[in-house]
Amino acid sequence: MDNNLAIIYLSVFVVLLLFASVAVLRQIFKTRKLESSLSRLKNKLTQEKGTVQEYYELGSIYSEKKVFTQAISLFQKALKAAEEEGEEDIAPVYNGLGYVYFAQEQYDLAIRQYKEALKLKPDYVVALNNLGHAYEKKKLTAQALQMYEEALKFSPNNATAKRRAESLRRLVSA
Repeated sequence: MDNNLAIIYLSVFVVLLLFASVAVLRQIFKTRKLESSLSRLKNKLTQEKGTVQEYYELGSIYSEKKVFTQAISLFQKALKAAEEEGEEDIAPVYNGLGYVYFAQEQYDLAIRQYKEALKLKPDYVVALNNLGHAYEKKKLTAQALQMYEEALKFSPNNATAKRRAESLRRLVSA
């Protein structure tokens, strides 16, 4: 009986150790891929002018690394490059810029960027969710609820919009 219990405990320990190892390895590979992209893009953009996509990608990496001043600069370069190239699909750039401002608690600037993204692409669900979240932070409950409901029109199974809209409806009706 004691042998069986020891084997069960050991098996559970090995399984937990295996899961932890897999999680650590996944994180290592993700970080290496991110650092590789960062290095490649930095080298390319220091040597020559980049495309909208390259500036956006590097800005997103800096945003993920929480180096917000660099991210803002790169998103602005992406917008300038888009203007020069005549690129029209720049809603994600405005959304990324809004995200960086939001992360720095500059909600008014974030709202402005999200609105720009939505002018270009009114059915951009990520920007609608982000705008709703920014409105929530500004305590503009009615506008936040409106954005989440708009997001649900375009994406009825949007878990974030469903959860937040339900929560705000309770606040508004209380």
